[in-house]
Amino acid sequence: MQVLPENASTWPPNGWRLTVWLSVAVLAACAAAASLAGDPADGARMVIRLTARTSLILFVLAFTASSLARLWPSAMTRWLRANRRYFGLAFAFSHGIHAAAIFALSQLDPVLFDALTAPAAFIAGGIGYLAIVLMASTSFDRTAAAVGLKAWRVIHTGGAWFLAIFFVVNFGRRAVLMPEMYWPYMALILAAIALRLIVRLRGRKRDMARLGA
Repeated sequence: MQVLPENASTWPPNGWRLTVWLSVAVLAACAAAASLAGDPADGARMVIRLTARTSLILFVLAFTASSLARLWPSAMTRWLRANRRYFGLAFAFSHGIHAAAIFALSQLDPVLFDALTAPAAFIAGGIGYLAIVLMASTSFDRTAAAVGLKAWRVIHTGGAWFLAIFFVVNFGRRAVLMPEMYWPYMALILAAIALRLIVRLRGRKRDMARLGA
């Protein structure tokens, strides 16, 4: 959990500067999308759809950073790995806006909101947001040290895999109905999962080879 120095190279941005850049970009995109909507409820729906995508992209960057650096070492993948904490925090920010837009829609058009949601979605979504809160709150050196290494690994590894499956289920349902809009995102998350599994299997094979040597 390396903390990058504040005087790191200004571009590409590193550390908290990267999180701020990404958060501002997400906010600007949401503001632009909402401004194109015909009414506030439609604007909330546009922000929900947009942040679902920005959250997925930011999650995938954090989820695969270490695996990419192991499989294809380069300056770019090393930068991704060094900044995975900050991609993760930007993801948490993006999904926070997503939650706020969902709440706004529930207030602006309760009938439409009820038609678009199901009780199971609230349960799965609630668990997902709990995972995000736990992961974000333990992404700092002091809080990580407070919970301990074992608990930190459970929170971040378990939470990351839960969210990966959550994205598969949610984008998968929509990909069946609107494949041209959602299959590219399905391909992205499935590729991210495959990448993580490949690295894990390679690590196990190396460990077995060392034990057998």
